[in-house]
Amino acid sequence: METMGRHVISELWGCDFEKLNDVVGIEKTFVDAALKSGAEVREVAFHKFAPQGVSGVVIISESHLTIHSFPEHGYASIDVYTCGDLDPNIAAEYIADALGADTRETIELPRGMGPVQVKKSQAQAL
Repeated sequence: METMGRHVISELWGCDFEKLNDVVGIEKTFVDAALKSGAEVREVAFHKFAPQGVSGVVIISESHLTIHSFPEHGYASIDVYTCGDLDPNIAAEYIADALGADTRETIELPRGMGPVQVKKSQAQAL
């Protein structure tokens, strides 16, 4: 089936505190992950929170890579969205390895396949 893109969402647990709290290291990891997947990097923005945590985005020609880290929990939420022929799993796996994740929960969603069907009970809950 044709899609507009592929979106990988990963829950990373058991990551190293120092790595999750290092804004420079995370930025480098994300840029390297984008390049490793064959993406063209356009813009990079990362922010270090006090007392800990990092959020950031790498904008690529093919879409984006993002993170929010919770070093105190050894947890990071990441997503990698690519359009075209790029495999977002390449970047997501590179990031998980670089952050030392013990546990990875990952799903891949096809994007742009038409209208999203929302069940009435779910829509009411929102």
